[in-house]
Order: sequence, then C-alpha cells, then structure tokens
Amino acid sequence: MNNGSHEPPRTRGRRPPRGEPVVDRAFALLSAFDARHRSLSLGELSRRSAIPTSSTLRLANRLMAWGALERGPDGRFTIGIRLWEVASFAPRAQGLRQVAMPFMGDLAEVAGQHVLLAVREGTDALLVERLSARRAIPALYDTGSRLPLQSTGVGLVLLAFAGPEFQESVLAGPMAHPREEVPVSPAAMRRTLAEVRRDGLAVVRRREPTPAVSIAAPVLGADEQIVAALSVVVPREDAEPRLLGPAVRTAARSISRMLGAGHRTDHAGAAPGPAAMDSTTGRVGARVEVVVTAGADE
Repeated sequence: MNNGSHEPPRTRGRRPPRGEPVVDRAFALLSAFDARHRSLSLGELSRRSAIPTSSTLRLANRLMAWGALERGPDGRFTIGIRLWEVASFAPRAQGLRQVAMPFMGDLAEVAGQHVLLAVREGTDALLVERLSARRAIPALYDTGSRLPLQSTGVGLVLLAFAGPEFQESVLAGPMAHPREEVPVSPAAMRRTLAEVRRDGLAVVRRREPTPAVSIAAPVLGADEQIVAALSVVVPREDAEPRLLGPAVRTAARSISRMLGAGHRTDHAGAAPGPAAMDSTTGRVGARVEVVVTAGADE
C-alpha cells in the first residue's frame, strides 16, 4: 500500500543481486534511520531498506551483535551506542568540535539562544554541534541533522565558500526553500553568495511560525579553505546583526586560528554591510540576508 511516503517499494522474497556485498546491505539498513525515523520495527526496517524481511532480520542480528544496532523491549530497532563510539573518532567532526566548543560556549553566553556548528556533507549542511539555552526558541534541527544549503545561515556560508564547480552544480539544479517550496532565483543567489564571501557573514530571517534570525560566519582550516560554518539563532525581536555579527565572526576567526588558519579569515570591517535577497521576490536589496516567509530553518 502506498501511504504517500518516499520509502522504496518492498519486494517479497527478492534476493539481492548476485555479487552484492553484505556490507552494502548492512549500510542500507543503517541508512534507513534518519532524524524522523529514529526507531524502526522489523517491517519498517525491511521496507525502508528494500531488503526482504528474513534477510533484514539476519543482518540486523549481526549488527546487534557488534553493537551497531540495538533492539528494545518493544521489538523496535535503534542505532547502537557502539556506532556512535566509532563515529566519535571522525576527525572532521570530533576534532573540529573539540576546538570549537570553548568559543561556542562564549558565543552562547552572548547570544543566550542557539549556537550551531555545521560542516558540508554532500549537498547538505550537517549539524556537528548545537548549544541551546534553557529558554531558547524551538529549534528544528538536532545534532546529526542535515540542513539545506540555500535557506539556512550555516548552509549559505558553506555554499558561498565552496569551490565554483560545486556552487554551479547546486545553482544549476532545482532550488527552493524546502519548507515553503519558494523558488530561489539562481541570479539572486549568485549575488548573495558573492556578498557573503565579501563580508564573511550571512543572515537568514524567518517570519513564521517562530520569527527567528540566523547569523553565520565561516570557519577556515590550515589550508585557508572552509571547514565549517558557525551561527547563532535568536528570536527576531532580539536580533541585531550589526551587534551579533562581529561576535559570530570573532568566534569563527578564533576557531579558524586554532585550526591553523592565518589572517585571511579577517573580512571587511567590523560592521558587515550585507546585500539582501528576499526569497519571496528574488530581489536584491541593501543587506545580505535571505528572507523566508515560513518555517524555522537555521
């Protein structure tokens, strides 16, 4: 039965193609989990991985024996703690996080809301860490979640400082703010990305359901290439980019220097003069900020 989801069709009794490695099917099982599917029954795991139930159970048992999966009293599967333990050794995330955490803590005290650290993974931004105040506004993304590049503060920074070939591949594809499906003008986006590169800062404003503003800056590595993006997310009524922008950029520069970057993280003056794109019209105005009419991307 098709319930409107995008899950791959389930084929009863289908055997994997000859020569398909067991490890590929194991990865398919692990890939069935995401931010909206943290716990899966055997049937759900089978459907989402497109692997027959009997094979799913056999593979799941092997993954459980190693610790990559766990199964609760209700029979549902979740990602196992052993997988998290191994993933914690990933230098691109963990090493970066260890360096960034003290500066993120200082920035969190200034902002009093959310502080995000993200890296680019494929065509998404991957949230490596998030610090949130107890009374912070609701956040859509947890650590480990993927964020769109074209409509989030960290995403715009990661896209702006990516290589030209990658930028063009993104701009050549269909672009829309994912929650609103508002089309994004490639021409306006190119101008926005150029301004973000010039000023070292991106601002994204959200109007609904919780008015919020994200202010993001790049983090560079020893080779002077972008390795991450740092941002704060604050309520719209508390947002003042000309005050928070320098704090975000200072924290990003400090992390960059700890990672071995030189002085190229010093962008134009203390007060940014961004040039804005309103995503509802595609027009470019006098500040570098993307205005989105609904949702709460960060």
